[in-house]
Amino acid sequence: MSNARRFQLDEITIRPGTYFNPQTEIMIVVDDSPEVDHEIFETGEFEGDEWVLISEDSPLDEPKRDELVERFQISHGASPDSLPEDDIDDEDDEDDDQDELDGVDDLELEPE
Repeated sequence: MSNARRFQLDEITIRPGTYFNPQTEIMIVVDDSPEVDHEIFETGEFEGDEWVLISEDSPLDEPKRDELVERFQISHGASPDSLPEDDIDDEDDEDDDQDELDGVDDLELEPE
């Protein structure tokens, strides 16, 4: 089991990566590749120390994000039993199938 690297909030804002705070359950993705025209911010309407919301949408590929989280959990000692499952438990499926079969027994069949 490897040690998780830990950072303070002011450190992650200048270091690209995907960060998670287990106490607040907030994930932050820092991507320094996009460029926004700086003339937009020179109008005086924006202060230099403010953050500007570009969009409410998340540009993340959710399956890729889930894969990264699962890989982190596995590398830090999470047992496979404690990882979230994508599919419904087989047990639940069997219960549903049995309920459907029980309902068939109650039907009265009319002779042809």
